[in-house]
Amino acid sequence: MMNKYKLLAALVLGAGTSLAGAADNAKAEAAYKATCMSCHGAGVLGAPKVGDKAAWKPRLAKGKATVYTNAINGFKMMPPRGGNPALKDDEVKAVVDFMVAKSS
Repeated sequence: MMNKYKLLAALVLGAGTSLAGAADNAKAEAAYKATCMSCHGAGVLGAPKVGDKAAWKPRLAKGKATVYTNAINGFKMMPPRGGNPALKDDEVKAVVDFMVAKSS
């Protein structure tokens, strides 16, 4: 009987974290689709495509902080914040994390 209660408690206590993480991921995915997918989905102007591990590898080798900085400030042909000035730094970072998770 005690194991059932521990399992239930773990599910209930852990649900908040999982739901929050899922909500954050959904927001990042929505921002990706609205702002970033037009280039990173098709590889426009050399943008690394989401899911292309080989294209992301050298970028990630420079460190995630560099990738964040490039996404926030713009890099080569990519405009700052992917062209969406309404995105906050944390939102840009979340989108980067979303794309990297799909690409590494």
